[in-house]
Amino acid sequence: MQSGRNVTNCSSSGGGGGDNGELDLDGPELPSGPVLFSSNIPTIVTEHTGPPAEKKRVESAVVLGERKLRTPSPLFGANCDDDSEAEAFRDGRSEEVDRDTRSRAYAWCRDFLSGSWKTLQERDFQISIVSGGLSNLLYLCSLPDYVHSVGEEPRQVLLRVYGAILQVSIPQIKGGNSSAASLPEVDSLVLESVMFAILAERTLGPKLYGIFPEGRLEQYLPNTRMRTDQLSEPGISAEIATKMARFHEMVMPFNKKPKWLFGTIDKYMDQVMKIKFTRDAHVKKYNKLMKLDLPAELESLRALLAATPSPVVFCHNDVQEGNILILDKRDHSPTERLMLIDFEYSSYNYRGFDLGNHFCEWMYDYTYNEWPFFKASPENYPTREQQLLFVRSYLAEHRKDSNVDQRQMEEDMIIEANRYALASHFLWGLWSIIQAKLSKIEFGYMDYSQSRFDAYFKQKKLFA
Repeated sequence: MQSGRNVTNCSSSGGGGGDNGELDLDGPELPSGPVLFSSNIPTIVTEHTGPPAEKKRVESAVVLGERKLRTPSPLFGANCDDDSEAEAFRDGRSEEVDRDTRSRAYAWCRDFLSGSWKTLQERDFQISIVSGGLSNLLYLCSLPDYVHSVGEEPRQVLLRVYGAILQVSIPQIKGGNSSAASLPEVDSLVLESVMFAILAERTLGPKLYGIFPEGRLEQYLPNTRMRTDQLSEPGISAEIATKMARFHEMVMPFNKKPKWLFGTIDKYMDQVMKIKFTRDAHVKKYNKLMKLDLPAELESLRALLAATPSPVVFCHNDVQEGNILILDKRDHSPTERLMLIDFEYSSYNYRGFDLGNHFCEWMYDYTYNEWPFFKASPENYPTREQQLLFVRSYLAEHRKDSNVDQRQMEEDMIIEANRYALASHFLWGLWSIIQAKLSKIEFGYMDYSQSRFDAYFKQKKLFA
């Protein structure tokens, strides 16, 4: 799921954050809102029946320059007692960056960057929203053309503000009242920051310019944003497989036990079972999902994957089009133009999850510009031939033992990938329910959750 999935910072006095640093998902009930949803996975039906927004190549994975999205501040004014999913955006995404976010972004750039950024006046500071993020809020911060560089400082940087699931623990940390309950969120922030720095040093990811509790400043790389439909192009698919294989070969200074997948699912499941929505639309969708008996289904999934061999490797865990840059062709060879980015979910994990999760992402277009701001197309799930191309490209990067039965290895990997695709649907389905409560990003999280669980049960019939 897009790393990359508007962020909020819930204070402990509201319904979104408890005194112990954990999410308080049992806040008071408030007045409810309107109803929306079609439960069919093949097409997400919206109340507006106009054509989907034209897919465009954007000469930057980090900016839609003409779209200055108006979003609630990720740092101020969040009402965490109410459900935060923005179902009011039926006429497309809103525009403009709010004043608080602009001021905080200016301060971060001034404090962490060098050269002209140190003397830049706030009135000259340029900022625009980056599209595509469903976990974090992304901005492009720039020096205007009339401000001259005084050294080698970057003229543009990417500002990443961490998403609600991580942000929720920050008030307690900053107030010096960090508890054990907030440690998983803190650990995630620390580990991703270390990982980002290591990959930057190895030139496998963007440079890191600054890091702070709420987010970080990253290098902006000239690129073309990848579209969902490009994932199926043979040349691109083969290079993604090669990049994934190289990623899996890395040795990172993190716990090598594969705790991430079911540790994350179990944590999300616990939160989902306790969550309380306030809007009628959310309540109805939530109740429909609860009829699936998700706890029992999770045990079935756990048993299936326990019987599915899959090596433990260092996984990206979110290889989808929003987390893949197509770099400027002038600086890179035709076969080395892609770069994986957004490592917030990366960890040691079962290889099958990275494979299956990527295959699932072929079905979801997150650039759809009408509510619910995504389009599900199950028919785009890779065919056997497309899966074989991916698997063979992956194995070609790893090939060391000529005595291994290549055909059997390919067949085993296809089974592995398609079974672990079930875990992808399950994890992001739960994640999306929680995001519907916390996130300020304009996205139909409850609709997306239903779509992922619909796909889960369809996939289960084929591969379980």
